[in-house]
Amino acid sequence: MNKDKILIVDDKEENLISLEYILSDFNVEIVKAFSGEEALKYSLKDEFAMAILDVQMPGMDGYETLELMRHRKKTKYLPVIFVSAIHQSDFHIMKGIETGAVDFIPKPIIPEVLKGKVSVFLDLYRQRKELNLVLKYLENKNEELIIAKDKAEEATRAKSMFLANMSHEIRSPMNGILGLSRLMLNETENGEHQDMLKVVTTSGEHLLQIINDILDFSKIEAGQIDLECIDFDIRKLCDTIYQLLNFRAIEKGIDFSIDIDEDIPDTLRGDSFRLNQIIMNLTNNAVKFTLKGAVKVTIRLLEKNEDWVSLHFSIKDTGIGIPDKAQKTLFREFTQSDSSISRQYGGTGLGLAISKNLTNLMGGKIKLQSKQDVGTEFMFELKFEYKEKEMTTIPESNTDFPQDLSILVAEDNPINQKVAVLTLRQLGLTCDVAKNGLEALQMYKQNNYDIILMDMQMPVLDGINASQKIRSHEANENIGNTTYIIALTASASSEDKQVCLDAGMNNFISKPFKKEELEAVLSQGVKTTHKYD
Repeated sequence: MNKDKILIVDDKEENLISLEYILSDFNVEIVKAFSGEEALKYSLKDEFAMAILDVQMPGMDGYETLELMRHRKKTKYLPVIFVSAIHQSDFHIMKGIETGAVDFIPKPIIPEVLKGKVSVFLDLYRQRKELNLVLKYLENKNEELIIAKDKAEEATRAKSMFLANMSHEIRSPMNGILGLSRLMLNETENGEHQDMLKVVTTSGEHLLQIINDILDFSKIEAGQIDLECIDFDIRKLCDTIYQLLNFRAIEKGIDFSIDIDEDIPDTLRGDSFRLNQIIMNLTNNAVKFTLKGAVKVTIRLLEKNEDWVSLHFSIKDTGIGIPDKAQKTLFREFTQSDSSISRQYGGTGLGLAISKNLTNLMGGKIKLQSKQDVGTEFMFELKFEYKEKEMTTIPESNTDFPQDLSILVAEDNPINQKVAVLTLRQLGLTCDVAKNGLEALQMYKQNNYDIILMDMQMPVLDGINASQKIRSHEANENIGNTTYIIALTASASSEDKQVCLDAGMNNFISKPFKKEELEAVLSQGVKTTHKYD
């Protein structure tokens, strides 16, 4: 059986030998190229799992080489990692990302870092190959029903794992893209530049929503969705949805309204995040497919006893409607009512499938009534515990941070380091930076920081183990004013949040984060730290 191939490109032979030695543990064939031209020749001839490309080379440099690769069908989606001694320059890092690189590693190379990143992309490549082989086998062997069934189930598991891994890997660079674009948007006064940055930010947020949908769908398939049960204000939830979608309705010239029964209690108890996801998906679709008229969200009280209320939700529009035949398959994943719909309106076809599954998990069932060219109404009913008394208003974040507040950012990705440093700077704060968990632990022991922003996944020592060691050190040394640790992660799941809390962390923020979100958790940290009572 032929081995998977990795292409390494560098004009210096000693660097190629070093890379080949680092990758010797992988069961792959290493193909070496001494120039960009040679790399392009090999990429036309062979299929590679990934490429490791030097930036600075005579003649055609790494950026030019990758740009040409991206214009070729065979290498358009080839994962490429840049390695360079000029990584400190933001210009070169951003240029690498814009050219199409998946990562940027500084020289001298840390073997463990490179091995970890290569392992991820090699696994994804092999999973994709395996999935393609399974699909091909099923096409050619339809008569072997039992084998086809087993292979189809394996393909579903492989697809779910692939989607989950890819979604997680994409969130980290998305933190850099959205973080820097938001920071630049706040600082620039040039109107034209602001417009361009708004396009970048909006596009990034749209891509992030697609990533979240894919991740949610893969988790639903794997049965890994756990519902939360927390107090929330349904009116505030709907007001947020209104603020997010009303501007789109105004742009299209349609009316958008939300009507909530006055008899519905102020404070409900349940999974507000998933409820928001359901209403947001259905309402976003309603606005998207309505060209004229109105979109109306209605929430009615059906039943109420001493412990719970039953609510009826309706999202009604005067849009394009859904043909009777298409309604039967509408809630299937990756499906839209017409093949031309995705081309005209966009979308992954996952929103309704996710909404249906989440509604089922919460004990409800989605129904729809629709007539083509007249409009559509989606309806579902859910039960929630409730409190008669309104929730206590949470005070706004205190932006007047203490002047001597000491902060450590533990993050291995140089782009995400820059995002964190610049965001803190906009909040009037400074920080130190650690490149891995072990370095963070050592710096903490020397400086006893007030707050640590701790990435979960780092080389040498990850954020979970680093936090556990910090808490152990505090206990052994009888330290009263413990450090406030905030987890930074590319995952947004409640399971990961619980892992962080179990490790002794105090709070949790997922990438990509907004300045306001970081400000809020820092404010909580300042209030919790006894030093500032």
